Parts: sequence; structure tokens; C-alpha cells
Amino acid sequence: MKTWDVLVVGAGVIGLAIARELSKRGVSVLVLDRGEPGREASHAAAGMLVGDGEENPEQMRALASASARAYPEFVHEIEDESHSRVDLRSDGTIILLSREEAATHSSSKLFTAAELAEIEPEVAGSERQAVRIEERSVDPRALTAALLKACLHRGAEVASGEQVTSINLIDSRVSGVTTQKTAYAANCVVNCAGAWSGKFPPHTFPTRPVKGQMLAVVSREPILRLVVRSPEVYIVPRSDGRILIGASIEEAGYDKRVVPDTIQRMHREAIKLIPALAEARILENWAGLRPGTPDNLPILGSTQTPGYFVATGHYRDGILLTPITAQLMAQVITGESPSLDLRSFSAQRFLQRDVRAS
Repeated sequence: MKTWDVLVVGAGVIGLAIARELSKRGVSVLVLDRGEPGREASHAAAGMLVGDGEENPEQMRALASASARAYPEFVHEIEDESHSRVDLRSDGTIILLSREEAATHSSSKLFTAAELAEIEPEVAGSERQAVRIEERSVDPRALTAALLKACLHRGAEVASGEQVTSINLIDSRVSGVTTQKTAYAANCVVNCAGAWSGKFPPHTFPTRPVKGQMLAVVSREPILRLVVRSPEVYIVPRSDGRILIGASIEEAGYDKRVVPDTIQRMHREAIKLIPALAEARILENWAGLRPGTPDNLPILGSTQTPGYFVATGHYRDGILLTPITAQLMAQVITGESPSLDLRSFSAQRFLQRDVRAS
């Protein structure tokens, strides 16, 4: 039987980025995915890189900030290796504030109507006060496709349609995985299966699917340059002319059906903010399943089973945290000390909670 140094379960952006980082270090890697690479949460994401947002949990701010800073070089390398364009945009973001949010901001940071009209004329009619932040965005679909090419360029292998059913152990140590079709051998496995991470033994990680619905429109004339965020909706322009509108947050299990009423509500909210969107044509709509955890923090690092590692539960920040997750997980897997403290993200926090509750 052929063997690899590492098996990565899940070919979303997290799994592919870890596989690429390991391959750079001379590690032989096979990535297994239950479907097609990058067709789950990575395909559905908007790609806003909120590295210094106050909405990030305190434990995650250092992680988010480091990953946001790493993005330009990360994308440069991937584009070079894949000969593909990822569409990393650095125009920034306009945040339209609720009345309560505006009251907490320094007046020196708020736009006047004239300033907003100059920066982004189509949102100048909004009655809300606004701030601008330096924040990047990226096209997750382009990123995933480029990462897949970069992995293959680096010598990693990828197998589609391989749903893992169990992690195999010999003497309580990882020896590979079993899928619905066959078995694969390796002394190291990394669980990057997103919302499906808790679906196979030996450990039950408390990840759950959190549904998000979105739509994309396209216009003959450019409407928007910056990302626009409000409490009701966010609007993300792409360089190819598409404009994404999203996203819902729903506890709906593994149901990925699109609900027309939800899509129409988000469309109406976007038009309220940017009336010119009423003339744009709806291109597509979709739903994805984010991997959530009980405390909304990712699960990163080793497990109590030798050779078994996990990188999952990134919730709404999987795209943002891709570069730093790949770097840290490669360090841990190859026996290095991680460059950031991962104790807040250990799987043990849930196991300890279970012990106290029993």
C-alpha cells in the first residue's frame, strides 16, 4: 500500500493551504475531500479580510491581525505558483453605522456627507454616518482554485469523492484513514473537514453547520469600488464586475437550500443602501455551511491521539485565517514551536468542559 507522510481531510482553503505549506517543507501529502475541492464553505464565502475588527473575539485578534498582514505575500506566492489571479483588493471598506454605533465613534473618524459622496457616490444618499477602514477583500473561489493548482505544483496529491468514515489507529496512534471506498496509510492525519469535522471517530469535535445565503449581481456600469458593510447586509465588489450581497446566519443543520424570501430581503436591503443596485441583474444565489463551534473560536493543533491534528471551526473567518492557519499547523505538525500561542484554540477546551459537566 502506498503511504504518505500526512493525510489532510478536507480540500477547502484551510486544507489546501496546509497541504501546500507542508509540501514546501518536503512533506508528502494527500488531500482527501468528500466532494469536489473547494465546493463547500470556501466556495460560498464573501472574502472580507477583517483583520483588526472589534467584532473579532479577543482571543482571536492576534491570529486575525497576523493573517491579514500575511495576505499580500501569501497571495503573491500562490499566484506565482499557480499562474492564476486571485483578485486581492485593497481599496478598503465603508462601514455604515447604526445610530448606537455612531454614538460610540469619535466624531473625527466619521465621514461628512460630502466626503462620502467623493469616496463612493452611490452610497452618498445614505442617512447613516460612516467610517472608512483599510481592509482587504479576496475572491475565495479564485483563491481556492489557485491553491489547488499551487498544491499540485508543489507535489501534493488531491483525491475527490473520498468521504472519510474513520481515522485508523494502531496501538492508539494514527495509521491512516478509511473512506467509503478504500483506506489510505499515513502516520499523520489533519482534520480540516469544516462542518463535517465531528462526523468520524476517534474524537467528536463540536463543530456544527451555520448556514449562510448570498447572492451576486452584475451591472453594465461600475457601481462600487469599496466594500460596504452595514448591520443589515454587506456588499462586496469583485474586479470582474460581480457584486456580492450577503449574508444570512442560520442554524439550519445541513440544509443548503436557498430560500427566495431570504435572498429577496438581502437584495432589498442592499438597494436601500445603494439604489443603483436596483438596475443590476441577479447573476446567481447560493448557500454555504460555515463550521461553527460553541465559543465561535477555531479548533487548532494536536489532539490527545498521537499523529492526529485538527484545523477546523473557523466559522465566518476561514478565508481570513487561511495564511496563519497554514503556517501554524505546519509548525505544529513538523514539531516546531508555533509562532503564536494556540492554547485558546486547543480541542482540549471542549473535552475539559465535558468532564466538568459529567
